[in-house]
Amino acid sequence: MGNVIILGSQWGDEGKGKIVDVFSERFDIVARYQGGNNAGHTVFIGDRKFILKLIPSGILRPGKKAVIGNGLVIDPGALLAEIDALEQAGVAVKGNLFISNRAHVLFPAHRMMEKMSEARPGRVSIGTTSRGIGPCYEDKIGRRGIRIADLLVRDSFRAQYDAVMEEKVTIAKALGIYEPLDLAGIRDEYEKFAERIRPMVCDTALLLDRSMREGKTVMFEGAQGTMLDIDHGTYPFVTSSSASAGGACTGTGVPPTRISGVLGVSKAYITRVGGGPFPTEALDGAGEQIRKRGSEFGAVTGRPRRCGWFDVPLVRYTAVINGFDSLVVTKLDVLDEFDRIQVCVGYRRGPQELTEMPPTVAEIAQVEPVYECLPGWQTSTFGVASYDALPAKAKDYLAFLETRLGVEIGCISTGPERNQTIVRKGSRFEKLVG
Repeated sequence: MGNVIILGSQWGDEGKGKIVDVFSERFDIVARYQGGNNAGHTVFIGDRKFILKLIPSGILRPGKKAVIGNGLVIDPGALLAEIDALEQAGVAVKGNLFISNRAHVLFPAHRMMEKMSEARPGRVSIGTTSRGIGPCYEDKIGRRGIRIADLLVRDSFRAQYDAVMEEKVTIAKALGIYEPLDLAGIRDEYEKFAERIRPMVCDTALLLDRSMREGKTVMFEGAQGTMLDIDHGTYPFVTSSSASAGGACTGTGVPPTRISGVLGVSKAYITRVGGGPFPTEALDGAGEQIRKRGSEFGAVTGRPRRCGWFDVPLVRYTAVINGFDSLVVTKLDVLDEFDRIQVCVGYRRGPQELTEMPPTVAEIAQVEPVYECLPGWQTSTFGVASYDALPAKAKDYLAFLETRLGVEIGCISTGPERNQTIVRKGSRFEKLVG
């Protein structure tokens, strides 16, 4: 038991929210380290459904602290709406949520810039959520961003805000696209936001350091998935932050020497939202069957997800990038009705078998997946809470993936509820989560 990173091993939407919620009970703090309100984690507790976009899933556990790290970009209006909704549902947020003073602030102009960028003639659409996440990260890297700490100091904030927004308006006009914004009104609104979030703001790196020195344990929660990482994903069809395990350190200020293990989360198949290559996408009835059985629609946008068969080379690549100690396989029950299940075990381009993940989207789009077909179990696994109770062919499927990936499968999810979760006895996963 120590400080553990939980993150997605595919293109996101792997069910991390449920896994974080289930096992956050065993940690003292849950810290989110990247992204913005473009990522949605869905958690079911009994007949209640929670969709969390900025706040770590651990907030749903009474008495647990939730940290929004410096690696995030925060839309204060969206954050406060999320806080209000949680408190109306009886979740104690105030006193348990801590916001980094070094996180960057997202403004309506960032959303305007993203819409302009996506709609620009000749540009290949990335398929973003249009929440302004990318442009906010651009300002951060361009050293013109406004941080939470800046937002809290009224006079200096006004000067920064006016300069940055003037630049945005100039760029918009130069591109011939301008969405009217009440800049003064937005500035006043954000000053009110600042007063509401002020009690929750602190140096969260120091908070985490102090807590760990006191013997408290931290779960680091990733958003999106490794294949959407800005450095290691299918660039440019990626998010604008470090979604891989390394982002947990830079996004919270916690050194890598404090990390005890890394747990990857993967569906028993694979999905993707938005544009970009997808070697194992099932464009036939199988893909539609997976989508319907898995309710594969975006938690934030409601968009139907693209669905396909499990991709071993892809997850083997993300295991290298992240150093997975163990893997969680979710939504096993979605495959219950298939009599045959395909698994991509390799890539081929022409006569050449590939041993590495191609670095460009053009090359990935050219690969031909090499499949092995496994027998389905055609028996319900929904809600099964014991590994021994799984059908033999379902266990064979998991063993096949485990062997091909070279990573243990230490946990299996068979439904959305907390108790529909299997932890394998003696696994590395069990040791890391206690």
